[in-house]
Amino acid sequence: MPHPYVLLSAAVSLDGYLDDTGPERLLLSGAADFDRVDEVRASADAILVGAGTIRTDNPRLLVNSPERRAARTAAGKPEYPLKVTVSGTGELDPGAQFWHTGGEKIVYTTPAGADRLRAAGIADTAEVVPLPGDWDWRTVLADLHDVRGVRRLMVEGGGQVHTQLLQQGLADELQLALAPLFVGAPDAPRLFGPGRYQPGRLRLVETRPVGDVVLMRYEPTAPGTGSVPSAADHHWLALACELAAQCPPSSSAFSVGAVVVAADGTELARGHSREGGDPVVHAEEAALAKIDPADPRLPGATVYSSLEPCTHRASRPRPCARLILDAGVRRVVTAWREPDTFVAGADGAGALTAAGADVVVLPEHAGTAQAPNRHLLP
Repeated sequence: MPHPYVLLSAAVSLDGYLDDTGPERLLLSGAADFDRVDEVRASADAILVGAGTIRTDNPRLLVNSPERRAARTAAGKPEYPLKVTVSGTGELDPGAQFWHTGGEKIVYTTPAGADRLRAAGIADTAEVVPLPGDWDWRTVLADLHDVRGVRRLMVEGGGQVHTQLLQQGLADELQLALAPLFVGAPDAPRLFGPGRYQPGRLRLVETRPVGDVVLMRYEPTAPGTGSVPSAADHHWLALACELAAQCPPSSSAFSVGAVVVAADGTELARGHSREGGDPVVHAEEAALAKIDPADPRLPGATVYSSLEPCTHRASRPRPCARLILDAGVRRVVTAWREPDTFVAGADGAGALTAAGADVVVLPEHAGTAQAPNRHLLP
């Protein structure tokens, strides 16, 4: 299910705290960083905070700049992003600023929580969405994407929400403002809690001073597991699609890009069709050829290919689906299925699945993957 781009935004002290234990909220950012956050809010379709943040911080979550609000309306967007919260119990103060400032609001809850919210009158100021059964963050994100049209979601807390989204591989980006002070109170709230996170190192995308704080932007790198995609899967597949655009043009073969990534997010190799002057080499073939067949990371790796790996080819004895399986790889992520242009009934995904591999198709990347192949498609 497609999800919005999920951006986690937070400011922390040098010792990793979101706040202190005093009665007033600790202001970790300065004027310059507050303005940066306002700019990020203006770029979002929705802003989400957990119920705990509403209770403790009573945020308004507005775009404060009139110029930025005017730019949103000029672009055909609402003046303010949609405000979103999640509460299992529905125990929220109807007088909180969240409900009475900005534009539209929505709260995801349980059936019992929905009854409590309606009794409190919150349904008069916000849309209340009861989610039956054992719903999770993927359910919420899918509803925001498919029903509300949210493509870019900014998450501003609290720590429990940030922790869950990151641990579940649903965060596309982390924007962390590091403030030059210490809190030191063991009972103060921290940004991230204990639990099992995805392995490996995040990719540092940007670092820069903003006033007296330092902004650091990170992207996750660890692939998902099995048939469940992670945010990093989208990043790696986007790279594979970019590699497809580097292929020498051909009237008799598709342009494809491929990346092989270890379970901890380490890139093992990349390749693209007709790489290195070889007119018949395929992307997956080019990438796998750069890896030692005895590399112990291959069985846990993921192959990202902009086009479904082939199962039939005349130019080589083994098609790419077979090469992937012979390398020990058991997970493939692709953007689109191979059409009948050159091979009727091609089914690389079926061949891989039949051999015990997991195949994940992320069709939201199909347009980029197909772009260098437009001349080959009906």
